[in-house]
Amino acid sequence: MLAKSVPEVPDHAKVAGGFSYEPKWDGFRALVSWDGTDVEIGSRGAKPLTRYFPELVEAFARLLPEPCLIDGEVVVARGEAGAQRLDWESLSQRIHPAASRVNMLAEETPAMFIAFDLLARGERDLQGEPFAERRAQLVDLLGDVPHPVHVTRTTDDPDLARRWLAEFEGAGLDGVIAKPLAQPYAPNKRTMFKIKHARTADVVLLGYRIHKSGDGVGSLLLGLYDDDGRLHGVGGASAFTDKRRRELIDELEPYVERDDDGAAVTGETDRSRFSASKDVSFVRLRPERVLEVRYDQLEGMRFRHTVQFDRWRPDREPRSCTFSQLDAVASYDLGDVLD
Repeated sequence: MLAKSVPEVPDHAKVAGGFSYEPKWDGFRALVSWDGTDVEIGSRGAKPLTRYFPELVEAFARLLPEPCLIDGEVVVARGEAGAQRLDWESLSQRIHPAASRVNMLAEETPAMFIAFDLLARGERDLQGEPFAERRAQLVDLLGDVPHPVHVTRTTDDPDLARRWLAEFEGAGLDGVIAKPLAQPYAPNKRTMFKIKHARTADVVLLGYRIHKSGDGVGSLLLGLYDDDGRLHGVGGASAFTDKRRRELIDELEPYVERDDDGAAVTGETDRSRFSASKDVSFVRLRPERVLEVRYDQLEGMRFRHTVQFDRWRPDREPRSCTFSQLDAVASYDLGDVLD
């Protein structure tokens, strides 16, 4: 079941039966199946995740009280006690082809599972039941199960949900989800609502990638200056129409870096295990253009997700585009979110 983005936490009048609100966890969405003998962990796109999280497989087999099918999120937390937060980079590193490294990381950065829906319990298919009933069954099944399996907290108070939206980001969470209490589970339907942090930043244009079709600009590469005047790549902006992709080629032509022979200078962004077979080459541009983008979260020195192009900013000097313009987020202990 999917969620539709909305700009603010909706109130109960927006849907028949009202809402249940819960934190939006920033991890790997996963379906966990336990038949009493075997555990399977699958991604939202049905990719198998079981081999990457042996510590969770062991925990599910030991802790789940009866066969079930659970919808939730696999997350990894880092930090000292009292100052923990979700760590996307550590979680993404868990997807590795070598079993020896998978086992090592299971020890060094163990994962947790945050359960937020129950699709089946024993022989009972719960997908046709309203969320209020599925939630009650989930709490009854897993409410007393210890770490690393957790049931996400919920509230029916929209004001508290708005407070969570502001506070829980400090623990690395991604926003708030609003679930209609009266609706059944609806696979591939956007019947839930997600409210994420929305911000803007002025960034320097560093280059562009050609679209995978070979026609036009696929994505813009973005940068920000640090306090020492060094320019760092911070992510990319994409999702342009076919027409706009072709227009950008001509629009950016005057800014293309060229070598002594007049050929466009190209580069490559860093590869990861997620982009091993992906073309990571790009056309370098002189850092002279500024654009405003919309983003939701900064992870380290990079935007956590692909950002959205908003507008060109010819009134801004590239050197004025620094990390200091980004919103500082007050820290919040993940343990207080789990309690």
